Amino acid sequence: MSENLLAKYAKSFNWAGFFLPNKEFKKSSTVYSFCRILDDIVDGDSDLYFELYKHPSDEFKDKTPEEVLRLHKAYWRTKTNFYPIVTNMWKLFEQENISKKIVEDLFDGLESDLNKKVQIKTQKNLLIYCYRVAGTVGLVMSKVLQVQDQRALKGAIDLGIAMQLTNISRDVIEDSKRNREYIDPNFESIKKTIHLADQFYDSSFSSIKKIPLRFRFAILVARRIYRQIGYKILKKREMEKYRNSGKIYISNISKLIQTTLSVFDFLKLLFTDIEKHQREKEHLLIKEEINLNERF
Repeated sequence: MSENLLAKYAKSFNWAGFFLPNKEFKKSSTVYSFCRILDDIVDGDSDLYFELYKHPSDEFKDKTPEEVLRLHKAYWRTKTNFYPIVTNMWKLFEQENISKKIVEDLFDGLESDLNKKVQIKTQKNLLIYCYRVAGTVGLVMSKVLQVQDQRALKGAIDLGIAMQLTNISRDVIEDSKRNREYIDPNFESIKKTIHLADQFYDSSFSSIKKIPLRFRFAILVARRIYRQIGYKILKKREMEKYRNSGKIYISNISKLIQTTLSVFDFLKLLFTDIEKHQREKEHLLIKEEINLNERF
């Protein structure tokens, strides 16, 4: 994805990515493009899809989102060089020696969103869904940033889950229009979800110390900025104000403030010991269906 498109469609990612070395930023952009395109297919949003691929193949013409997503999954499984988004991701996975099972998990999560009605009733199923669509991305990004330590990889999953819980808290109204209900559509459930996200944000912090020094600041910035979305939601205080607020974003001024505060996080991390994994109980729930060790 070009920097212009990142600036337009991925403002928070682009902001945090500014602090990565160019080589890692390009690799991270490949990951983001792959995941974002698949997500847009599932959601039926075509703006970014057509900006990236001005002349999509007739193979995708007049096909449903289900059919297009399954074609991409087939290309991934067969290492087809037909479609650039798949080719680029395959090259990255081979370069970084990343388990292909991680992308299979991602597809499983996205395919579940294609059901006519999505309704998650238990925390276990919510956590499994969040791992599949976002914890997987955290794992891939960690590999791109040369992380091998298992505690750090658990932290990467936690940060991905935290960000997805933030997304779910922000998008309750939008998701309901797509017949998706990841949490109960009331403000109490939204608050509980943001609180759960905070626990995962906290759990991710000390593990960032295992990321090579030159990459840490970008992750700390991304972590702080995305967390602010949840805090901004809590300021709505009630469902009616939340409903009327539209999609919640973080302003550039707020991003600048959070970036400055990330300097203190960076310094604090230098003197922080790696903590025992705080969310082991939740990971055990995920492991009831998915062998995370095979993904590390």
